[in-house]
Amino acid sequence: MLENKQIAPLFVSMNQQNKPIQLADYLGKKNVVLYFYPKDDTPGCTIEANDFTKLADEFAAQDTVVIGVSKDSCESHQAFIDKFGLKVELLADTTGEVCESYGVWREREKNGVKSMAILRSTFIINKAGLLENVMYGVMHDGHAHDVLTQIKRLG
Repeated sequence: MLENKQIAPLFVSMNQQNKPIQLADYLGKKNVVLYFYPKDDTPGCTIEANDFTKLADEFAAQDTVVIGVSKDSCESHQAFIDKFGLKVELLADTTGEVCESYGVWREREKNGVKSMAILRSTFIINKAGLLENVMYGVMHDGHAHDVLTQIKRLG
């Protein structure tokens, strides 16, 4: 598991428009909120994405970009964005490489059945590429607002 003040793992992944996005693009320029969620267009994931969208201008005012990551395809991400008018970048980690490097691909048990899934988690990465806050197993309710409060403390 990652910890606060570690160097954030670098990544390259395709976004909803099938364009490569990499952490290195933001180093020295923007803070990054990297949030991992299980699946497009499901109840909790939709609430979380809509909450980040509602606060998009406030994150931008803090020199911060918000990027969501799941194992869904680029096409699924674009449909999710179009359906809800989302204002976040979504990365299609179809290989699971980004999920693995951030330690969010975990075994879970649901109704007595074990399977692998993304653990809803968020990482605040400062402009220098350091993890300011590592949050594993977050709840979607009020999460975007809590993250914005933490971003504002970065100054």
